[in-house]
Amino acid sequence: MLEAAGWGALGASSLLIGALIGALTPITKRTVGLVLGFGAGALISAVSFELTEDALRLGGADATAAGLALGAFAFYGGDRALERRGAGERQMMRDKSEGSGTSLLLGALLDGIPEAAVIGTTLIGGAEVGIAVLSAVFLSNLPEAIGGSSGMRAAGASTRHILLAWTAVVLTCAVASALGYALLDGASGNAIAMLQAFAAGGVLVLLADSMIPDANRQGGPSTGLLTVLGFALAALLSAAG
Repeated sequence: MLEAAGWGALGASSLLIGALIGALTPITKRTVGLVLGFGAGALISAVSFELTEDALRLGGADATAAGLALGAFAFYGGDRALERRGAGERQMMRDKSEGSGTSLLLGALLDGIPEAAVIGTTLIGGAEVGIAVLSAVFLSNLPEAIGGSSGMRAAGASTRHILLAWTAVVLTCAVASALGYALLDGASGNAIAMLQAFAAGGVLVLLADSMIPDANRQGGPSTGLLTVLGFALAALLSAAG
């Protein structure tokens, strides 16, 4: 169980690395946009080959569709709750910087927990950790955190607040990985499939609502190219597993 927590923390550690980069390093909007574009491509690949494909194989179309819908509504509801608490107004005042940052933080939490639990399940039965899944999670988390922490910093959040928020996500993912190992041992294919699809649904809403629009707005015409490169690298990592 401790081993699963360690692997989950490792997969999510790129969130803290990205948060440090975004919070402490002066990064131009164009660079943030290109990084987000690359991360969006990696996330699209992870959704396609690591989450949805496995969910369909394990639980079939019904469990996958249900999980996708639940994940989408969870992210949508959480994001709207942030807006009602004032993020929407600040988003308009600050060129959407903080709204984007908090959306990316929420997305990292909602997709990071199921992804970490999936990492934990790869250790069930004494198996070795799924390197392809771990690599895809690590790769896609990094740009997400850079973009999110940069947006939070641009909106006036303190470095301490930013790092504490992202550290909390990393620790939560470590716990989720341990729980995934402990609780899903012997679970049905439908249960694991819904967990994976839940993560995929949240990621897809994040991509459409925040990540891709921000990437295009800030990164310019080269963003699409970086998105494809991110997709290609993550697809190679997936195929290697």
